[in-house]
Amino acid sequence: MIYLDAGTTYSKIITDKNSYGEEFFQFKKDNLYYYIISSNIIKSLNIIPDSSCGHMFDANENEIIALACGAKKQNIDLDATVLDLGSRDAKWIRFKDGKFQDMDWNTSCASSTGATVEMLLKFYNVSAENLNFNTEKYAVTCGIFGMEKIMDSISNGEKPADAISKFVHGIAYNAWNFAKRPQKIYLSGGFCQNECFVESLKKYCKVVTLGRFVLCEGLIN
Repeated sequence: MIYLDAGTTYSKIITDKNSYGEEFFQFKKDNLYYYIISSNIIKSLNIIPDSSCGHMFDANENEIIALACGAKKQNIDLDATVLDLGSRDAKWIRFKDGKFQDMDWNTSCASSTGATVEMLLKFYNVSAENLNFNTEKYAVTCGIFGMEKIMDSISNGEKPADAISKFVHGIAYNAWNFAKRPQKIYLSGGFCQNECFVESLKKYCKVVTLGRFVLCEGLIN
């Protein structure tokens, strides 16, 4: 039994067998093993999933459906907005009285995704743990223009971590606007582990983190 959410940077796997190595193992829940594996090695593992979603695999399930099903398994309100923010795209779904009401999916703009942040952290050799919430934010209308602002600020003497934190704050503001400015967001995806992003998003709404396996759990019947 294998369930695979094949993301652009990292893939999430839930399986009933402890078979992918301790370096990828995250935790065990309900007799199932949870793994996060770099997506560039997923195909070399010759995985044949029972159900899958994501960009990096010949998926058989829609990501919005997986997000909705996975979110319903969490302890969320009957009226809830669930936002999944990853490396490549952003998507949200809204429930009203426990039923689907609305959704949107952005797959074309890096200003609302994590890939740009990952590249900046690597380029400036900054750890995500060194990013702190900054009350200032960059008006990030485009990931490319956002990087230009960061480079200009750093060339003028600002610390890379501070400049990137402002960019992350801008992404959080964009994400809140993209989700139509709800009073509360249930957050799914890799940004759950980015404290700078979570604290920035809290400036605009209440935030409850659901972790990185929401879509993957949504694949389980």
